[in-house]
Amino acid sequence: MEQVRTRDFIYTSDDLYFASTNYIHPEDRVISFLRYIPDPEGDREKDGKKYRKVGSAEAYEYLRENHPDYLYFCDVTNVEMMGVPLDKVKRIIKPEKRLLGLKDTFDNGGEVKNPELIAKLMDVADFFHFMANIPYDHLGISGSILPGLQKSDVSDLDFVVYGLDNHRRAISAFKKHRGKEVYIKEVDKHITVEGITNDYWDFVYNKRMSDESLTKEEFRWYENRKANRGTINGTLFDILATRDYDEIEGTWGDTVYEPQGIAQIECDIVSSLGAFDNPSSYTIENLKILEGVEAPIKEIVSFTHTYAGEVIDGEHIIAKGKVEKVTIQGKEDYYRIVVGTTRESIDEYLKLKESPA
Repeated sequence: MEQVRTRDFIYTSDDLYFASTNYIHPEDRVISFLRYIPDPEGDREKDGKKYRKVGSAEAYEYLRENHPDYLYFCDVTNVEMMGVPLDKVKRIIKPEKRLLGLKDTFDNGGEVKNPELIAKLMDVADFFHFMANIPYDHLGISGSILPGLQKSDVSDLDFVVYGLDNHRRAISAFKKHRGKEVYIKEVDKHITVEGITNDYWDFVYNKRMSDESLTKEEFRWYENRKANRGTINGTLFDILATRDYDEIEGTWGDTVYEPQGIAQIECDIVSSLGAFDNPSSYTIENLKILEGVEAPIKEIVSFTHTYAGEVIDGEHIIAKGKVEKVTIQGKEDYYRIVVGTTRESIDEYLKLKESPA
């Protein structure tokens, strides 16, 4: 079976769609999260069947009641996780292959679902190809478009950039040209990528924040600064990072994570080099435990896009999440705090101690 990366989708023999959440997987299954299930009353359609999207809590409940073999207690993370058994994998759907396929069809006048949306997707791909010098085969599309389950009123594009250096160049190009019309002579296009426009702020905030860990004003300030989300002709797009194959290291089980409990901390950011990776990672110093588990925490990681690129080197921050003991190859131990243990990240956060907004 071909190697599965973060943001790939898995279609199973039980007619379920999962999104991969890991670069490294155990021998018998693919670590992933249930996203779409068949439903006669669903609001999405493909090949004459209807489906609907499920949230975190419902996904676990649905699998527990209908397909418990997709759930297992993981001896690496020491929590119950989802994972598609290898004998249930029917198809691996790759964001980079999906984008190239759509591009080929679109460029040759073929029929595509939601052609106006796909035209915007092609403009985003052309922008990053020509303005950031990223090969088309290192760009991709995830989210509902990847398995072809997008609704007619889909509001955003989960755009993927492969390779961490490519992603840094993409962010840099976006910052440089945000709000400016650029002419790309190679494809004879005038393209304007913008930041999040005023009519979208409430939508983006409500999609990403399920509590008040960040106020609307704070959220807006962080999003504008990190510049990994924008709009094109009124449609939102994310600039998501996924490692290239040669950037993926390690094997399943060489690192073990043991939950220790919840903590709120205050500290300084030493390095944010991994801020846009998945998970996002930040090394820290000058730790102060404000409440919860007492442990010598050295790192903050986040599994939610909300806190990717949130803070930078030298900033004084507060964070709240799940403390884990990390053991590498049975020898080296250190502690980290995880922000985003669920997609909704309720009462988990990473932010400046002094509000910027």
